[in-house]
Amino acid sequence: MQNLVLAYNRNIDETDCGFVRYLHKSVDWSERLIGIKGSRGVGKTTMLLQHIKTAFHDRTQAFYVSLDNLWFSNHTLSELTEYLYTHGVTHLFLDEVHRYAHWVRELKNIYDSYPKLHIIFTGSSLLELDNAQADLSRRVRMYHLYGLSFREYLEMNGVAQLPVLTLDELLAKHVARAAELTSKTKVLPHFERYIQCGYYPFFAETATKESYAERLQRIIVTIIENDIPAVESIEYETLSKTKSLLMMLAQMVPFTLNITSMCEKLAITRNQLIRLMTLLERASLIRQLRSDGKGLKAIGKPAKLLFDNPNVMHALNNTVDIGTQRETFFAMTLAQAHKLKQPKQGDLLVDDKYLFEVGGKDKGFGQIRDIDNSYVVADDIEVGFGNKIPLWLFGFLY
Repeated sequence: MQNLVLAYNRNIDETDCGFVRYLHKSVDWSERLIGIKGSRGVGKTTMLLQHIKTAFHDRTQAFYVSLDNLWFSNHTLSELTEYLYTHGVTHLFLDEVHRYAHWVRELKNIYDSYPKLHIIFTGSSLLELDNAQADLSRRVRMYHLYGLSFREYLEMNGVAQLPVLTLDELLAKHVARAAELTSKTKVLPHFERYIQCGYYPFFAETATKESYAERLQRIIVTIIENDIPAVESIEYETLSKTKSLLMMLAQMVPFTLNITSMCEKLAITRNQLIRLMTLLERASLIRQLRSDGKGLKAIGKPAKLLFDNPNVMHALNNTVDIGTQRETFFAMTLAQAHKLKQPKQGDLLVDDKYLFEVGGKDKGFGQIRDIDNSYVVADDIEVGFGNKIPLWLFGFLY
């Protein structure tokens, strides 16, 4: 127990509160049971420690512990909770809960047995936390922490500190907002680096793009080899095809789905492929866009596959298709708070209202001309005009 206390105090002392993730101010910290899920490496642990450091003048009222600590090899979470509660702890912060066997059952028991105790937990296995959320639904308030937005990346690097834009504000005032930032800094070189290695906060801990990619590759392997089998009974042979599927996607242009062709290339059945794509999306490795339509076709197989974020693309392939990269970033930054569909014309339909065509600086309105609420999103421009908006500016939506 003494080692846990020493580790807790050391973690708090060494935590830097200079930059805080966007989600921190959105969490209702007064709730009794809070879950924070997010991909491995997006900064969940740091956010917990920052909250303790800034919110508790008396840190003995709070306690942080990671459930992958060796202490739990011969002790239980219930045992720890009883000790802490009787010693004045009111807020218990539990990290990496998915690493602890039967954690959902114990959390239920602790929640019911200690009505004055606040519990905040995090987990990196999105698949397992999605399953657990149903079991804890009556008790838990769940939040999702995404990777760094381009806005946060600039702030974390000390380039600029600017507010979040709503989509409506961005569409209406994009010229003024873009001009405000570009008058202070050359934004496009920062955006290029962010696209390759800026979505995960651990970029600050890696010396090169290559070391960043290697760390992200290890995360991808962990998801495939550990997270997926932990929640799904899946054949090893089918699971081994996952890496082949990801590599296939990394080499494709924005991928319009042909189920039959993919099944032939991967030597798996249609049901196996659909199941695999669903698991990869739940694990925040890919994104499935469904068509803008009605009936079974619209809710069936996806119309297009993209990666969850462009950093994953670059980690898997040194030569990334620029069109795929653009669409991946654009879908990533909008998906956090908006409903996305694959339209018949254009590249992305947002909230069944706004139609976007994504391309380079010379992209025109040919494919979406005369359509209401339609916009061109252009890469490699600093400031737009009319309904032509810089791609990088959509990185300010959270």
